[in-house]
Amino acid sequence: MAKRRKVGNLLALSLLSLLAQKPMYPYEMAQMLRVRGKEQNFKINWGSLYTVVQNLEKHGFIEAASTEREGRQPERTTYQITGAGLAELRDWLGELLSVPEDEQGGFVTALSEGGILPPDEVIGLLTTRLATLDKDNAKHQADLTLWTERLPRVLLVESEYQLAMRLAQAAWLRGLLGELVAGTISGMDAWRHLHETGEPPAEFAELDELAKRGWTEEPGPAAADSDDTP
Repeated sequence: MAKRRKVGNLLALSLLSLLAQKPMYPYEMAQMLRVRGKEQNFKINWGSLYTVVQNLEKHGFIEAASTEREGRQPERTTYQITGAGLAELRDWLGELLSVPEDEQGGFVTALSEGGILPPDEVIGLLTTRLATLDKDNAKHQADLTLWTERLPRVLLVESEYQLAMRLAQAAWLRGLLGELVAGTISGMDAWRHLHETGEPPAEFAELDELAKRGWTEEPGPAAADSDDTP
């Protein structure tokens, strides 16, 4: 069973992941979630983002880094992740990546945020997940075979579907792990560079800039500098 979290919605997980990369203010967090297409991973209630930020601060996972005001604009608070928040993020991602659940939204979100963890750690977590899936799938297959002998198939189609989805996930994981272990998956060098040096590779920043423009421009120095132009 999944661990009960003090702030347990997936929006909180994504916000912790963003703040693990750099301090941000809430509007910037919302902008980055949109740019990176996080709405495709889970339903986001944008009106609740500030409440989630407040709850993360209340439980000590993030803290105010600075507060500033520009002209007549309202005060803007920039938040940063705390040691407790980073520990929560790592534990949460580890659970979602390694423990199969019937509800897949958490796994999809964890995959999208998995780069926060080092490659070898993610490989270990996914290997654990695959081993659990294989064991569970073998049991489910045996149970389904037994029930097929006793009941008409029309009463078992939902069980067939559930098993088919879990078998497909296991097959996909096996292929992904093969590429991760071999180091042949695109982006692996940049991912390792990030965790070995602590510096985001230039191509990662370029992808964010390209996403802001709707993937209509080639990334490069001109695109990267355009936000600074009045």
